[in-house]
Amino acid sequence: MKDRNSFLGVVAPPIRVFIWVMITSRFSFPILTILGLSVLCRKNTSISISRSMLEQNSLSRGGFFFLGGAYATSKEYTGTLLPLRYCPPFSPSIKEMLTWGFFLFCGVVWDSVHFVRIAECGYEYEQSFAFLPLLPLSARTISFPFPSLLSLSAYLISNLSFILAALYFHKLSLALLHHPQTALRAALLFCFNPASVFYSSIYTESLYALACFGGMYHFVSGANNLAVLFFALSASARSNGVLNAGYICFQTMHRAHHALFHNNRLTLALQIVVVGALRTTCIFAPFLAFQAYGYYNMCVGRSPEERRPWCKARIPLLYNYIQSHYWGVGFLRYFQLQQLPNFLLASPILSLALCSVVYYAKSRPHIFFSLGFQTPMEEKSCGLVFLSDDLSRSKEARNVEKSSIRVEEHFNLRRRKNVNKGDTANVAIESAPAVCSGYLSASVLPFVLHLGFMACSAFFVMHVQVATRFLSACPPLYWFASYIMAYHAKGFRWGYIVWAYSIAYIFLGSLLFSNFYPFT
Repeated sequence: MKDRNSFLGVVAPPIRVFIWVMITSRFSFPILTILGLSVLCRKNTSISISRSMLEQNSLSRGGFFFLGGAYATSKEYTGTLLPLRYCPPFSPSIKEMLTWGFFLFCGVVWDSVHFVRIAECGYEYEQSFAFLPLLPLSARTISFPFPSLLSLSAYLISNLSFILAALYFHKLSLALLHHPQTALRAALLFCFNPASVFYSSIYTESLYALACFGGMYHFVSGANNLAVLFFALSASARSNGVLNAGYICFQTMHRAHHALFHNNRLTLALQIVVVGALRTTCIFAPFLAFQAYGYYNMCVGRSPEERRPWCKARIPLLYNYIQSHYWGVGFLRYFQLQQLPNFLLASPILSLALCSVVYYAKSRPHIFFSLGFQTPMEEKSCGLVFLSDDLSRSKEARNVEKSSIRVEEHFNLRRRKNVNKGDTANVAIESAPAVCSGYLSASVLPFVLHLGFMACSAFFVMHVQVATRFLSACPPLYWFASYIMAYHAKGFRWGYIVWAYSIAYIFLGSLLFSNFYPFT
């Protein structure tokens, strides 16, 4: 109890500062967005007031009209399939236009239009199924007694979800890195990440980050059932949430291997595989259920002439068809000369992701390239990422203390060699003997692998400019940046670059996004 109190005494003041910074950021980012919107809204008041009529006319053509212009979210096509149902467009009153509701109404831009429309009317069109239901359903549930406050409810959900996500991320960093200052620095970097404007808007980034960080925290804490629940919610917010099943698969793979080859318990290994498969299925279930819902609405009961092409596919996945058909998403399909500015826009976050993965791979090559199978048992026994806290782990725990002493002596020997060679840049890094903590610990491996897969997907398959917000919920980005700030010889310079990049993208994003210019 004494150790716990002393630990809380050290960590509590930074947490209070951390919470204050989070609340400040949640007020500052919407204010920046509103200031940016006010410039546009003053010039387009008449357009905003008649926006509902433009929407009604444009919906019949399969597109949405925004402030001052049209944004074609789909190609024009005819037929009785679309719309699925009729819903009158949102029509704010003149009184609302002259109050704070006017700014919220003007702030519904880009994908926010889809989320608000879905929350109000449901899924009317084929292309609207690209937007998963967690945010619209949550906003509709909260604003049920007051439908006119739909946009406000969505704003509150996004910003409150961010605060909870930041708290979960701080707890995750403490549990995994075991270093309060590094965890606090990483959490602050997340609070001011380059995609902050999306965390303050009617977008799914905040809800997805909350579900991801919550699931990751419970995953490393050993509460796997609760982690599966959070990961399933992340798959209800964004399609890439299904990738979080990789954490369960990673753990299942190592625990089954340990049970089979170290303990010679085939029954236990099969039990671990079955439980892991069930948990993975639960994570995929919300996304697959949503695809089944789309198939039922778009394909069932339609004549062969009315059925869309994807309905006749062997595996009728609506989401893949929408991304490919309407947005041109596909392998190397974005590699065009005209898209060079978008590659430049995404280059900072992709470079940071590349450095995070490469640095870990170069520092721990045996662990990285073996997918953790060559991890020393003392590192596997440090947490609950690899092994469970059961009898299979307790047999190996006897040698942890002796192995830790050998590892510490090994690190001290490398440190003395670096000092003798005059390589002072690596002294601080090599002097950390604790293999169970820090960015280079084996427990960080599944997070690094997850980041690497998502970064490759963003670069080779997706619209690359989306990478800034697509990767914003990947913990290794912030852990690596926080790590090099503290332990690298040029940490001050790296810290300046990272913070300058984040602040510049916050202001740039607030200006461009709120005025309906492309920004990720």
